[in-house]
Amino acid sequence: MDIYFYNTLTKQKELFKSIKEKEATIYSCGPTVYKDATIGNMRTYLLNDTLRRILKYNGYHLKHVMNITDVGHLVSDGDEGEDKMIKSAREEHKSPLEIANYYTNLFLRDLERLNIETPEVICRATDHIKEMLEMVKKIMENGYAYETSTAIYFDVSKLDKYGILSGIDLNNQKAGARVEVDPEKRNPYDFALWIKAPENHLMKWDSPWGPSYPGWHIECSAMSTKYLGEEFDIHTGGIDLVPTHHENEIAQNKGACGKIPAHYWIHGEYLLVDGGKMSKSLGNVYLVDDIIAKGYSPLAYRFFNFSCHYRGKLNFTWEGIESASASLDRLREGFQNHLKGTEDVSDVIINDLEGRFHKAINDDMNMPLALSIVWEAVRYKTKSKKIADLLKKFDTVLGIKIDETELKEEIPQEILDLAEKRKEARNNKNWSESDKLRDMIFKKGYIVKDTKEGTEIVKK
Repeated sequence: MDIYFYNTLTKQKELFKSIKEKEATIYSCGPTVYKDATIGNMRTYLLNDTLRRILKYNGYHLKHVMNITDVGHLVSDGDEGEDKMIKSAREEHKSPLEIANYYTNLFLRDLERLNIETPEVICRATDHIKEMLEMVKKIMENGYAYETSTAIYFDVSKLDKYGILSGIDLNNQKAGARVEVDPEKRNPYDFALWIKAPENHLMKWDSPWGPSYPGWHIECSAMSTKYLGEEFDIHTGGIDLVPTHHENEIAQNKGACGKIPAHYWIHGEYLLVDGGKMSKSLGNVYLVDDIIAKGYSPLAYRFFNFSCHYRGKLNFTWEGIESASASLDRLREGFQNHLKGTEDVSDVIINDLEGRFHKAINDDMNMPLALSIVWEAVRYKTKSKKIADLLKKFDTVLGIKIDETELKEEIPQEILDLAEKRKEARNNKNWSESDKLRDMIFKKGYIVKDTKEGTEIVKK
């Protein structure tokens, strides 16, 4: 069955044709490991995982590469400020390597919690300084870069077209629209390939231009080329990467070898929180840990993501997670009912359900439509193991562990007593005492979950 993806490069939905038959090569921009990944960040990695699973459902073998940015990502995308890794290391009184290892491990743990498959290749920027330097030298030799007293810059005016991904027209941009931090830059949109390091800079390497360190964008160009070649099938990332990081990746690759690296560019939209932007100032930056602390399975958040197409903004609310959690429970219960079923269902019914599910996932990953077909199968009046087997097959795409059953175990009296005290505190609107008791219960290995039906206690 044909697969269609919306291609940011061409601004249209296109038939997917891989470079090699039944082999798909993918590069995904990974995290900058200077802080915890938020649930907004994890929406992008859930998109990557859904893409992987759909391709595998269609019989493709995968080579999927994801980078770990542990150097070069400045606090501003406009080549301003210090490296995010160094800033975090200073604030947490650790070395950049300690920061990178700590947050990489947390990120990988969150992937596992969300049942996100690990890409075939995970590569760190700091392990590929040699490849980056070689690409910068090649870009310079080809006449696309120049040196200033502070950096090596890519000259966007040398490209036949800069802005092919984002649609930006440099000729119509207002002068000074982008701050020129370095007065030696030839054009406002020129960006740093390599940055000359101050004497006390923590992360720097020897180079033809003295002790220095890479810009943010060069790592992805260098590593995708190393592992996937000058051209590969799919590049993924969040929509925020289009105007800077991905645009500059394309520029670098064209400067090095004259080619746009990926044939298909797939981008996921933003996650909103209560209808607005996620931000520290609003106190609404949530992690997978926060999902768990509220008493929900991380898979409830995974399931929640299927309620919206990846190219649409998804609005996160705790009510939405509660609803997703309840729906996931009902879905698993429905699976068990079919698993225990003894009746037969005709192959015509099974083939119809499977065909429509397959068509939905192949239509630019239309997971809301695919999920409606899953529900149709679950609610089918005849309870049959054939449908249970079909649902298990669907779950190779959904990844929600539809066959998982939660074993209820007896809650210790100590925990029940603390929960009762918490209930009294809530009734008396003593919220600080309620939170204190909830934390005590959590430290003892249990989670208190407040539902419309009352208080539920589950083991962590």
